[in-house]
Amino acid sequence: MTAQRAPGGSVSAASNAAPTDAPADDPDDRHGVPDDRYGDPYDAVVLAGGGARRLGGADKPGVRVGGRALLDRVLGACAAAGTTVVVAGPRPTARPVVWAREEPAGAGPLAALDAGLRRTGAEQVVVLSADLPFLEERTVRSLLAALRESGADGAVLRDPEGRDQPLVAAYRSASLRRETARLADEHDGLTGLPLRALTARLELTRVADPLASFDCDTWDDIAAARARIREHGHVLDEWISAVKDELGIELDVDTGLLLDLARDAAHGVARPAAPLTTFLVGYAAARAAEGGGPEAVAEATRKAAALATRWAQEGDSEAGSGEKPDAAPDATPPGAAPDVAPEAARPDPGQDARADMRPDAG
Repeated sequence: MTAQRAPGGSVSAASNAAPTDAPADDPDDRHGVPDDRYGDPYDAVVLAGGGARRLGGADKPGVRVGGRALLDRVLGACAAAGTTVVVAGPRPTARPVVWAREEPAGAGPLAALDAGLRRTGAEQVVVLSADLPFLEERTVRSLLAALRESGADGAVLRDPEGRDQPLVAAYRSASLRRETARLADEHDGLTGLPLRALTARLELTRVADPLASFDCDTWDDIAAARARIREHGHVLDEWISAVKDELGIELDVDTGLLLDLARDAAHGVARPAAPLTTFLVGYAAARAAEGGGPEAVAEATRKAAALATRWAQEGDSEAGSGEKPDAAPDATPPGAAPDVAPEAARPDPGQDARADMRPDAG
């Protein structure tokens, strides 16, 4: 693909640190089986070959942006596909995929697309390059919706300069198979043919998404992508996505709700209570039902937030009245030293824990 400036055959399980099985919150393994619960059923073909000449021959799909390989970022955007085919040599990936290679190797993108298409079965196929750092599932869904509503052969993303990006697109599989077969007959094969030889034969509709169409062809592109995800407005979402990818989690949760809980625990109890409370909420949600789920997380968060509020209210009540409601009568003899230190002299509840973590702690 042409880089745009940043605005502002066998099944291979993942072999890196990420889990390879279906996520616990999804009792049906949807990899390989289209599932209507996730919208339009579709398969995906990701082209991850090529020589990356403008990157000096570097392994472009493996280049990391935001701690994740470019290929894994694209695989995350099409995670709802029934079957995902990656046309390239096998490598560790964040989730299971089907591997394919064009024949002969290096025959070009059209031959690679045909090799991937032969391993799909859905009526719709999303075709993607492996160098799209900002592609998200919502863009994939937009392409599928445009394809369905238009009745066209394909829906392609259009970049800020108005150019079609045929490797960020959704197509009708029958249309691709029909035209690639015709091209192969006319040219005695597909070797060396450009993608435009195929797309010129298709009726296409367009979808605008300047950010999703940004791809990484040069090291300057990589640097721009890495800088953008660290901007204030993006860094939290990028970090959460990276953590979920690393841990093999596909659960979507209300991060605002969790951040509010962390704030309430920190302010109403003690600062160390914030991370510990959110951890316990996640643990409780996982135990609440098979795999937990967003609803279980939300319910556990509400309960913990209510507890933090009650805790804080008790502290406010004591500070305002100087008395401890429902406390037993003071049994300390007149003139004797109290057994409990005054409130202001009590240590921070997290002080001992932090002291234990100091390098010089014994």
